[in-house]
Amino acid sequence: MGKITFKLNGETRSILVEPNEVLLEVLRDKIGVKSPKCGCDSGDCGACTVIINGKTVRSCLILAIEVNGQDILTLEGISKHGLSPLQKALHERNVFQCGYCAPGMILSATELMLNIPHPTEHDIKEAIAGNLCRCTGYTPVIEAIIEVTKKV
Repeated sequence: MGKITFKLNGETRSILVEPNEVLLEVLRDKIGVKSPKCGCDSGDCGACTVIINGKTVRSCLILAIEVNGQDILTLEGISKHGLSPLQKALHERNVFQCGYCAPGMILSATELMLNIPHPTEHDIKEAIAGNLCRCTGYTPVIEAIIEVTKKV
């Protein structure tokens, strides 16, 4: 067991982890952050997406010991002070049905908008391509992201 220290949604956290524990397990089971979901355990679905140092990663594929000294952002961090403009647009359009993919989609779109304030539809499709959804058909998500980026 080893101790790691990292920033989670702006707050410094220290925790003991096993060498084989993945970040998803630590976030959900040890810290209680529930927005990253376990979907496939192989990095294919995007349900476990988090942002580490400004880049989206699949938390089911990264060992917890690898985040020592890193800055992690989850959906809880994005909505710490209320819904973000993107979350508001998605909510107003009633985009998500079951919501399982929502955190990963929102984090992927957030990273995109941080790097490209006015993305093209192609940019948006590329950014959310790694997030599988069986409910929305993706079009409402893309339209909401376009709406938000036009206001910036």
